[in-house]
Amino acid sequence: MKFIVVGLGNFGASLAEKLTMQGNEVIGVDQRIEKISALKEKITHTICLDATDEVAFSTLPLKNTDVVVVAIGEDEGANIMVSALCREVQVKRLISRAVNRLHEKVLGALGISEIAHPEEESAERWSKRLCMTGLVDSFELNSNYSIVEVVVPQKYVGRSIQEIGFREKYELLVLTILKNTEQRTSFGKNIVTTVLHGVPRPDTILEEGDILAIYGYNDHIKAFL
Repeated sequence: MKFIVVGLGNFGASLAEKLTMQGNEVIGVDQRIEKISALKEKITHTICLDATDEVAFSTLPLKNTDVVVVAIGEDEGANIMVSALCREVQVKRLISRAVNRLHEKVLGALGISEIAHPEEESAERWSKRLCMTGLVDSFELNSNYSIVEVVVPQKYVGRSIQEIGFREKYELLVLTILKNTEQRTSFGKNIVTTVLHGVPRPDTILEEGDILAIYGYNDHIKAFL
């Protein structure tokens, strides 16, 4: 996949590096030459420019990019302006960083639905979420092994854990299954709650919408997804 990460502070730089390590083409953009110099050997491409400048912004290969991440954190105004420019040119997928609740509301008003909160979510989690289809969340145990939550792929709906061959075919361990259930409150409002179903049996049949908690080697998880 092709990514553009605008803003190479701690979060943006870490995300750009991890996406590059996972085999993606990544363009890192920042107006600070020291940030560009520090990362030019670690990510695919680096560009030094002010992304808030419409003319400079228009030189980026946005049409050929799968995901644009606006990771600017120290300047909310610049973050909002670049996010707005991305919306204007209708990039394929846009993720913007929010530093506080008001900032998030402004991004929401721009029609941006995917918001990153680096203070709560690590670059490691975001890199996995962006590279693995169906990934809900992840916890990295070390550089090779993770526990991840994934939505059961459609082709496995209606099949048992044993039939799919998690251990034999993919060398993965299904720790538990989470199911979203809708309940009606006494006030007449429907709320969705997540119920944990313990350690699944080999004959457990997977249903549409099930979320699997899986442990295994990162490459095996990616192969499964």
